Amino acid sequence: MQTTSDNTAGEPMMEINTTPLIDVMLVMIIMLIITIPPQTHAVKLDLPQNNPNDAPPPVDPIKNKIVITADGGVLWNGANVNLDQLRVYLEASQQMNPVPELHLQPEPEARYELVDEVLAVTKRANVTKMGFVGNDAYMKW
Repeated sequence: MQTTSDNTAGEPMMEINTTPLIDVMLVMIIMLIITIPPQTHAVKLDLPQNNPNDAPPPVDPIKNKIVITADGGVLWNGANVNLDQLRVYLEASQQMNPVPELHLQPEPEARYELVDEVLAVTKRANVTKMGFVGNDAYMKW
């Protein structure tokens, strides 16, 4: 008399043993992780150096004027500056007591992108007393 167990009759086993397959896959993943080089993100910047002989920024204690020219220049009280210098001057003016007025005068043919960048610099410098001057240049008679 034969018993009715699952594998007693000598029948082939119908299931695959996946344990060795999983072990091999885990070893391959570990090898892949070890061989990948570490990611380093570095951006090289040439930062301006402070020179102790530099004169303090030419900030007028009453009012300062920014002119944006049609050829893409930015003038601070008549002197040509870049946006980094402009930010330094604006921050210095905001430290004064009382805070001086800031007059912004874009020329009629000045690019809007540059005017927008200058406005962003003034916003980041927390300028509170600012006004647009020379709006009559935009009027057509």
